[in-house]
Amino acid sequence: MRKTVLTALALLALAAPAMAHFGMTVPDKNIVTKEGAKTVSLDIRFWHPMENQGMNLEKPKLELWAKGRKQDISASLAPVTLDGKQAWKADWAVKTPGVHVFAMTPPPYWEPAEDKFIVHLTKTVVAALGDDEGWDKPLGLKLEIVPLAKPFALYAGNSFTGKALFKGKPLANAEVEVEFFNKDGALKAPDDAYVTQTVKTDPNGVFTWTVPWAGWWGFAVLADDDAKFKKDGKDKAVELGGVLWVYFHPAPGR
Repeated sequence: MRKTVLTALALLALAAPAMAHFGMTVPDKNIVTKEGAKTVSLDIRFWHPMENQGMNLEKPKLELWAKGRKQDISASLAPVTLDGKQAWKADWAVKTPGVHVFAMTPPPYWEPAEDKFIVHLTKTVVAALGDDEGWDKPLGLKLEIVPLAKPFALYAGNSFTGKALFKGKPLANAEVEVEFFNKDGALKAPDDAYVTQTVKTDPNGVFTWTVPWAGWWGFAVLADDDAKFKKDGKDKAVELGGVLWVYFHPAPGR
């Protein structure tokens, strides 16, 4: 009987559409102006953004890069519950002009359906107080997307170009998953195939994607990590993700 139940569960898992996992570090604004509010509020989750379904996220590390300096700002994290799942928020008061890059490193997440761990190194870029230099600089994360288009000055319909780096070197022929943050669940994909869009990097690790409508979009380059983690005494594979969240503003006149 137990074998029959396990077989049935396995068949159901195969039949169910696979939803892409995304680390999420989404601010309430991607530009801090001299006239407006100076606090950036971050929404931090581990989520299926288009389907608006989530997983529990244990407390991550949150770091800030600004003016060539890295700070651990994990103390600013506060727990929240979203749709019954553990998530986090953080508020950061911007005091100096310049590009601010917020990066979240989560604890490894065990995904039994895929028999592997998932670690998504997730970042977003905020320009502050009239200084927008340095948005195209890598952070030195093990896997990351370096923007080649200014990531805080894009309209819906613009193309975004990024470069995937694994241990500082271009990652060729890698899949980049793209999803819209469907925060209120109002949008419905015409088919499961449309939920997660996919593009591949070229031999130089570069990809380009044209975004059809306004809002927050996540770009996640995926790679098999060269590290392994233990589960029940056995080495298990690790899916490493380099995730970048970018806002696309509604196009004027549309």
